[in-house]
Amino acid sequence: ENPHTQTQRTRGAALRNPRGTTTPGAGPHCGMAAAAGVWQLVGVAVATLLAAVLVAVALGRQRQRRRRAPLEGIPAPEDGCEVADGAWSAAVDGPTDVIIVGAGVAGSALAYTLGKDGRRVHVIERDLTEPDRIVGELLQPGGYLKLMELGLQDCVDEIDAQRVLGYALFKDGKNTKLSYPLEKFHSDVAGRSFHNGRFIQRMREKAASLPNVQLEQGTVTSLLEENGTVKGVQYKIKSGEELKAYAPLTIVCDGCFSNLRRALCSPKVEVPSCFVGLVLENCELPHANHGHVILANPSPILFYPISSTEVRCLVDVPGQKVPSIASGEMANYLKTVVAPQIPPQIYDSFIAAIDKGSIRTMPNRSMPAAPHPTPGALLMGDAFNMRHPLTGGGMTVALSDIVVLRNLIKPLRNLHDASALCKYLESFYTLRKPVASTINTLAGALYKVFSSSPDKARDEMRQACFDYLSLGGVCSNGPIALLSGLNPRPLSLVAHFFAVAIFGVGRLMLPLPSPKRLWTGARLISGACGIIFPIIKAEGVRQMFFPATVPAYYRAPPEAEF
Repeated sequence: ENPHTQTQRTRGAALRNPRGTTTPGAGPHCGMAAAAGVWQLVGVAVATLLAAVLVAVALGRQRQRRRRAPLEGIPAPEDGCEVADGAWSAAVDGPTDVIIVGAGVAGSALAYTLGKDGRRVHVIERDLTEPDRIVGELLQPGGYLKLMELGLQDCVDEIDAQRVLGYALFKDGKNTKLSYPLEKFHSDVAGRSFHNGRFIQRMREKAASLPNVQLEQGTVTSLLEENGTVKGVQYKIKSGEELKAYAPLTIVCDGCFSNLRRALCSPKVEVPSCFVGLVLENCELPHANHGHVILANPSPILFYPISSTEVRCLVDVPGQKVPSIASGEMANYLKTVVAPQIPPQIYDSFIAAIDKGSIRTMPNRSMPAAPHPTPGALLMGDAFNMRHPLTGGGMTVALSDIVVLRNLIKPLRNLHDASALCKYLESFYTLRKPVASTINTLAGALYKVFSSSPDKARDEMRQACFDYLSLGGVCSNGPIALLSGLNPRPLSLVAHFFAVAIFGVGRLMLPLPSPKRLWTGARLISGACGIIFPIIKAEGVRQMFFPATVPAYYRAPPEAEF
């Protein structure tokens, strides 16, 4: 008899006689049939349970294979590679979405931002101890707004950061104070100055606090490529062991000395000058909570607080060579050439800092962004784009870039289609341009204007800039809004730059024009064009002023392909 039919009959008998009593007239054959039906039900139940266990095991193995080999066709890392010596956090569970090379300002902020959006992030940093640098210590108000937008504003807390409310400009014994136009913003919005290392450590700690972000100490030696697509990185840990990490997107943020940028862009690095750094202790600046710029000869000198008891001094030395520190040439240069030009209120502290001997130098690098769109990889931070640090705009540009990238990546479910993602992220290079190019151009142009020159026309431009900013009102609010990153508009930059040049020509014509003055005025305008136009050309005229005409500006998320 068909077992299915027998089971149905047994069930029917059970329904008709639910108490299990013997039905009159039923023989022993009916009892045997009922027993057989029960055992068949038990067998079906056991078989179903075994099938469920087998399916669960199979699915578990499949998930394990996916964890070990996040990208198809790529060998999985060896067991135990996820957590190496120097790691700040345990390995992230599941395949990595993004590898970030470098945990400086850009890398740490990006790791936290992407991690907060749910991405699994693996950060590889050469040295996770606190950095000790003489730049990256002044965050403009525009950068602080971006920090707030990313949820990182508390990283300037508990590091003795100082509020910065504007700049004071000094020239030939005269000075003028330029305050940031902060009236329309929350009272907390201002610039911040601090020890760079303390700020970076706070951001690293915040990034590492997320369960899906892993910070690991290691030196990335190369990008792993396959058929033109970057699949991950090869790196060396402290023990000397070479490891590999894989992810659908690798973002290189390894700073101004990047050894990976050549694979992803056409770097044209210039070093117009070097900074000589000192720390003045227990020094009161003439204008509290303001950065101080001295228009000295041959080039500017900066002072700004980095803690409640310390003031950073940066002396710009043109060219790539600086006087020797070891031989004492540097101390002599600072005392004989620089010291006589600084305000008398800080002279003694300046000399004391020289005598203390903690003098450091740093080359000032400038590099316009010239990316090679590469599937699976992206450049950011100083590895991607640099400008003269005179205006303190580097961190503002980096944080602004992170906001742009975060908004582009956020709607994507996954990042595994490298070619589609690369094409989509070309819009990043266009969308960042108006803000980044304005800050970059201002930094380069202002450095040239603020530096002394034997050329009479250039010297007139320098004096005109000081006098124009001293007028106050729109003449100071406009340029300081550009400098602060609060209003980074390219057209506003060009308008104010040439307003300074025209103002300088007008000054030359008083009380009466003469052929010599007309000639100097013409050379002043020509010099102004020679300063700003090459910088704009390097930044890209179309992307800077007319980004909406670039096709990449309108790229939509490639959801259909993901």
